[in-house]
Amino acid sequence: MKIILTHEVSGLGTAGDVVDVKDGYARNYLVPRGFAIRWTKGGEQDVAQIRRARKIHEIATIEQANEIKAKLEGTKVRLAVRSGDAGRLFGSVTQADVASAIETAGGPKVDKRRVELGSPIKTLGAHEATVRLHPEVAAKVNVEVVAA
Repeated sequence: MKIILTHEVSGLGTAGDVVDVKDGYARNYLVPRGFAIRWTKGGEQDVAQIRRARKIHEIATIEQANEIKAKLEGTKVRLAVRSGDAGRLFGSVTQADVASAIETAGGPKVDKRRVELGSPIKTLGAHEATVRLHPEVAAKVNVEVVAA
């Protein structure tokens, strides 16, 4: 099935790309979550509009991405969350939580879809998150989760 991606999907493509995927993957995962729309002949106009919007928001050059990477890696990110006695969290820390914590710590504004966590953060302590700034540049951010 041909689809048009509306968001960046790891391993598949970026917003505005027209890709061919299995029917079930598109019908059960990508389309319901808003990551993609079905391809139609009139959809080519949507592709142009998505690509224009992506160019406005994307980091243009590798040098610009490296500057933002230096700012991110120099930022100390502390995230206060509710936790139990043994250091286990009530719930978990999400990509949106990390993105907002980076911004409140004085770092640059980061889109939550660009934040990647290796595994869900469910304990107090130091954890590492990766922020994909450019296809070739990724910043490692140390996130310290403390009790609120």
